[in-house]
Amino acid sequence: METLKLPFYAKLALTLLAVFLTLFFLINGKTIFVPLVFALIFSILLYPLARLFEHRLHLGRFMSALLPVLVLITCMVAFIFFLTKEMVNFTQDFPELKIRISGIFNDLQHWISREFHVNTRQQQDYLNKSTTSIVATAANSISAFFVTFASFALWIVFIFFYTFFMIYYRKLLLKFIFYLFDEKHSTHVHEVVNESRTMIYSYISGLLLEMLIVSIATCTIFSIMGIKYAILLGLIAAVMNIIPYIGIYTATALIMLVTFANSSSSQALWVGFAMLMVHVVDSNILMPRIVGSRVKMNALVTIIAVIVGEYVWGIAGMFLFIPITGIFKIISTRVAGMKPWATLIGTEEKE
Repeated sequence: METLKLPFYAKLALTLLAVFLTLFFLINGKTIFVPLVFALIFSILLYPLARLFEHRLHLGRFMSALLPVLVLITCMVAFIFFLTKEMVNFTQDFPELKIRISGIFNDLQHWISREFHVNTRQQQDYLNKSTTSIVATAANSISAFFVTFASFALWIVFIFFYTFFMIYYRKLLLKFIFYLFDEKHSTHVHEVVNESRTMIYSYISGLLLEMLIVSIATCTIFSIMGIKYAILLGLIAAVMNIIPYIGIYTATALIMLVTFANSSSSQALWVGFAMLMVHVVDSNILMPRIVGSRVKMNALVTIIAVIVGEYVWGIAGMFLFIPITGIFKIISTRVAGMKPWATLIGTEEKE
């Protein structure tokens, strides 16, 4: 049977249509796909533990699927408890922070009045008008926050259930994937499944290791510098560092602001310099060796994946679209017509 050859403009039109329909499908199915993709990642991450329970300890499939999920829940609860404890200590100093911020605000008002000849009363009138609109916006934001929090809690519950069932029915899911394609393509399908599973497991485990190293480094540096809330700020930096390229700069700005509010401007600058040094070491040593070697994607495609992920699925998409793009690259290397995409996503190899 001859393959139908289409002109370039027809291929381009079909490609753009496929991209548009895929994005439309993903955006409108966000509430379904995000928990499923998270559950898929967690199930791959917990698969070695489930295999250990089932084959080495000879537990039933039900317990072998349930125990890893319980381990995951325990680890997440312990981390949230520790983070909440640090946040409680942070909120106890809110009165002191309020006084400090008020002093900084007064100094800023006097500087604006001196440099731009706008007296404090005019500034206050402008702020009062702005505050009215901000309060109205905040009321809507608070109600939206509770709706978002309820949806997030429901997502978490579904993620745990999906993870359990994916581990429990993993053989059935694999058979389904193989039955989707002709038997002559079974070798390629098997390679794609194995490489995707290995890539996701290596990527997530490497990301967790990198997060642990960054958290230890930042907490140690902040403690030596005498920064208040050193552990909390170090954990925030490590968690936000998961988002490639964007998270570390956001964390740096936030940490500098908090340090400036309860300390001096020079110490805030030193904190920013310390975060810059950590980022240099992380991006040039830790990221390429621990994480980058697992996915093998160039920086341009990684940034585009993060931006598109945020547009499609929000903050969750900024994290999930990295392994999704990695899986797309693995599939592209096995399909003749998609090899240019694999070249575009991959890294430039030395000749």
